[in-house]
Amino acid sequence: MLWGAVLATHGIEAEVRDAGSAFLVATSGVGAARLAGLYFLFGPPLLEGDERIINHKLAEAVKLAAEGLNISWEGLRRTEGGPVAADLIISEAGVAVKYTVYLRIHDIRLQFQSTDRSRVELAARLLKQAGVSADVKKEGGRDRWYVHAYTDMLAAGREELRKVLAEFVRSAVEKGWVDAGKAERWLEKLEKGLTLKKGWPRYNVMLKNGALMVRFGSTNPASIERETQRLRELGLVEGVHFSVRMPEGGGKGYVYILKEGLKHAAWLSIYGSEEQRKLAAEFVEYILKRAKEAGKDVYEKARKIVEKVKARDSLRLADVRRAEVEVKGRTYVVKVVGLSAKLEESQSGKLLLRIKITAEVDGVLREYGITYGRYGKLNAALGFAVARADAPGGREADAKRLAAVIKALTGEEPRIRRRSDGTIELKCGREHLDGFARYAELAETIEKWLEETSRR
Repeated sequence: MLWGAVLATHGIEAEVRDAGSAFLVATSGVGAARLAGLYFLFGPPLLEGDERIINHKLAEAVKLAAEGLNISWEGLRRTEGGPVAADLIISEAGVAVKYTVYLRIHDIRLQFQSTDRSRVELAARLLKQAGVSADVKKEGGRDRWYVHAYTDMLAAGREELRKVLAEFVRSAVEKGWVDAGKAERWLEKLEKGLTLKKGWPRYNVMLKNGALMVRFGSTNPASIERETQRLRELGLVEGVHFSVRMPEGGGKGYVYILKEGLKHAAWLSIYGSEEQRKLAAEFVEYILKRAKEAGKDVYEKARKIVEKVKARDSLRLADVRRAEVEVKGRTYVVKVVGLSAKLEESQSGKLLLRIKITAEVDGVLREYGITYGRYGKLNAALGFAVARADAPGGREADAKRLAAVIKALTGEEPRIRRRSDGTIELKCGREHLDGFARYAELAETIEKWLEETSRR
């Protein structure tokens, strides 16, 4: 009866009836639509997950309520010594929020601020229903809350919102208050709309000198800081997986996702914590989508990077118990008996990756060792192994047997070279390391070594 009385104060007719084991409060028609509007504006009255809330297609009802959003603008003006501004009004069910929109030097900024946190949270909810994901934040140590949204976030919003903002921009251009060239870039985004994956800003994915480049640029320091924090929460490390350049002198700042960053995100999408897996999967999916929009070559490059990582830990030692491979025109029968890896620090302090393989090749059983380190200006991952003179058949035969083992495990034949002192050395590159990383026995140690030895 209390619930019925509360709903009645909001003009919602509700019926209270005895359902045997419980009492039900039900409303329909206009009353249900008004109740959906309240849910939309203020959230459900009971805690999320409370079993007493019966599934009455609330999500669909709230979505319908959101369709009733009214969006308009007014008050075009030039602020004293500042950018052109106007008021954007979003209203629903008789509740309205007035935001201030500024046309700044490098971007469009929408803001709402108040000492009443609940009012700012309402402003954020209305923005979300208009297709703009923006978080409520506190202004330093003051009891003042705000929500901000910038050009790309606004351009990812619903068409109604983008049309209203475009009208505002055009009006400012007609009065000669905004540079037409700058406005044209804004209008292009607002009219076409931007596809942003679950709040991710617009990353650019491209090829530069054949290498994949992933970056986000903004003139707003807060946007760069926000993206930096998001990547940290995802599980990426600044200086290892991504780099940051803050905006200076009115220019753009950037967040660059390094190749190792995309690889690590793909790895986290499978092996991270539950929250990391969710965030990383969304991020990787979004980057692949942006790569596909950038062209076939860009997409293929990004796809191969991701697929190589996802192939890690996909095999077990049992998958290569016996294999026949060809090396230097001869076929070898390889049986891998054991696989292991460990990290070890050299005398100079360099972190090394040591891979140990026990294998039988054409009836000769031996334990082989490959040591990976980082070398050169490019910090390349290179692995080396030395053939043994006391092995059956001598160094030459031992080198070819080890080459067969490496090829059986990775699909790639290593380079064999003879030094002037008679030593025979086998050299493995990153492609071999990616092949080794497919095995569960090696994957975790390899990933740890790659992360700890990436250039900071």
